[in-house]
Amino acid sequence: MFSTRNRITVAIAVTTTTAALFAAGCSDDDSSMPGMDHGSSSSSPATSGKPAARSDFNDADVTFLQMMYPHHAQAVEMARLVPSRTQNEQLRALAGDVEQAQAPEMEQITTLLQSFGKPAPSAGGHNMEMPGMTTTPSTANMPGMMSNDQMNALAAASGADFDRQWMEMMIEHHTGAIAMANTELANGANPDARALATAIIAAQQAEIATMRGLLGQR
Repeated sequence: MFSTRNRITVAIAVTTTTAALFAAGCSDDDSSMPGMDHGSSSSSPATSGKPAARSDFNDADVTFLQMMYPHHAQAVEMARLVPSRTQNEQLRALAGDVEQAQAPEMEQITTLLQSFGKPAPSAGGHNMEMPGMTTTPSTANMPGMMSNDQMNALAAASGADFDRQWMEMMIEHHTGAIAMANTELANGANPDARALATAIIAAQQAEIATMRGLLGQR
């Protein structure tokens, strides 16, 4: 029979062995439990926050957006001339409508081009260079764009003369934008770019009708 001392020695050994086994088991289990990774090299790498470029577009969509941005920029520039050069409340309201419609569309164009993986557009004057384009848009290939001389003459006018010049120029400008939008509807593939083209046609046709009516009142 074991003595009391021997029984105590065996008990201590068993307890020590059990504790060691338990600790080892916990250490092994931690590495396999979800949420228990303590910086091991097996963690998955962080994914990039940059979304993949869209592929549901064609060259016609890109051309339409890259050309429409500076086209809109000039229309907004023309609209901002109005408040300081005329007291015609109807023309002031129309200019406000132009700016309120086309400035947000410029932001939409930027977002779309970036989603295509294309550079954001810029407007640096009336002959506007777009990063990444094979050719530079100019008044020659953007229908309805005004020349620098025309813009300077408009800025120098005031009163009834300004009103007439502004509306005649904006009718031509809108007509050009509608032609570009119709080309997009004929050749483009991206649904968002096509929806923008449809909205441009509807809004600018209505504004052309308003301006023709105002010119007929003279």
